[in-house]
Amino acid sequence: MDFNQRKRELVKEFSPMLEKSSLVSKLWYFVLIAIISVGIYAFYLQFINGHKVTGMRDNVVWGIYIINFIFFVGISYSGAFITGVLHFFNGSWKYSIARIIKIITVLSLIVGPIFILLCIGRLDRLHYLFIYPRIQSPITWDIIAIMTDLIGCFIYLYLTFIPDFAILRDTTDLKVPNWQKNVYRVLAIGYQDTTSQRKRLHKITEIMSVMIIAMAVVAYTVLAWIFSLTLQPGWNSTIFAPYFIIAGLYSGVGVIIITMYLIRTSFKLEKYIRKIHFIGAGIVLLIISLLFGYFTFSEYFSKWFSHKTNDVELLETLFSHYFWEFIFANYIGVLVPIIILFFKKLRTIKSVTFAAVIAVLGLWLNRYLIVIPTLETPYIPIQDTRPEFIFYTASWIEYALSFAGIAAFILMFKLIMKFVPIIPISGIIDQERFEEKRIKNLGEQNK
Repeated sequence: MDFNQRKRELVKEFSPMLEKSSLVSKLWYFVLIAIISVGIYAFYLQFINGHKVTGMRDNVVWGIYIINFIFFVGISYSGAFITGVLHFFNGSWKYSIARIIKIITVLSLIVGPIFILLCIGRLDRLHYLFIYPRIQSPITWDIIAIMTDLIGCFIYLYLTFIPDFAILRDTTDLKVPNWQKNVYRVLAIGYQDTTSQRKRLHKITEIMSVMIIAMAVVAYTVLAWIFSLTLQPGWNSTIFAPYFIIAGLYSGVGVIIITMYLIRTSFKLEKYIRKIHFIGAGIVLLIISLLFGYFTFSEYFSKWFSHKTNDVELLETLFSHYFWEFIFANYIGVLVPIIILFFKKLRTIKSVTFAAVIAVLGLWLNRYLIVIPTLETPYIPIQDTRPEFIFYTASWIEYALSFAGIAAFILMFKLIMKFVPIIPISGIIDQERFEEKRIKNLGEQNK
């Protein structure tokens, strides 16, 4: 097979995604930028007036910002873990979704920590975290873990982009601006797709795969310790680290399924993102949902059965103020995906995607119920104060910044898709090389 010709064919197939934007895409850009602009205005108001414009008060010092942070970091952990594991599998199916997962991982690690900055009342003192870190503080370790994870995942993503940068650099009939061609040339760093270069790049990415799996586990474990190492009711738990890891996988797989569906339908990529990908991801989501349901049951059952005063007060807060949120997060958000994904006949592309949507919404609410009710039931409650200072209700500022973070995530994803094919051309070529070599070896064995 003439692989150079095959590269040109694949570039031609994916070039419409790189060369021009449809009217619908332009409208999406406008909507996303508008949402981000509202978020910037909301941040300005918060920066000028302080946290009094939010729902955070003396009791509830954390709000939906910290929940968004946990949620996005969980997605990034899940993406890093799955990406690392996929590298050790052989098969053409993995190339269709590997790049999607890698991009989700890096963007989640960029957007997530921004919400931590929104929780800080004095951003002018932010540099003190780096100048005067307390090694005893889990937050210091969290910063170290997240920054290390971000750098590692970014390098891994870039390494997998290099072969495609080289292909796009060498394609003369690709109609993109000259500056974009120059960027391809710089980022390709002289890669010529020789056998030795392919082997070297494969070895480096293999090492990076193992490293990012370890870094992801460490990063989310440290995040769980920020909660579990306190004495707050509902947080002081020995299973929070594995519980957070399972929850991160649960939300991450759900977001990956939703993203696959949107990309598949928007860009007509049914040839590459096939039903087998959704069925495989659905089975993974089913297994994780069973584990997540088990951990959730264990956590709440132990609180109820222990009859500790503070835990009982926390459960009373949950059932009195957050009853329907509790039902959706811990019953609907777990049982509906299990029921849909357990039966083989129900595992269609749309039903798997629907199960993923329910799982993601349920997981976000679960994080909300871990953070807010606990802060509303402290060990030493404040006496004789206004109810709005005790109970938390997010303001429009917080919602505007939350939606701005989601919009920024989607916008960056779309911009990356305008710069490099979402289905890696180099991955398709590598798989075809592997198949050609395998068939050749079989032919020689049969002689």
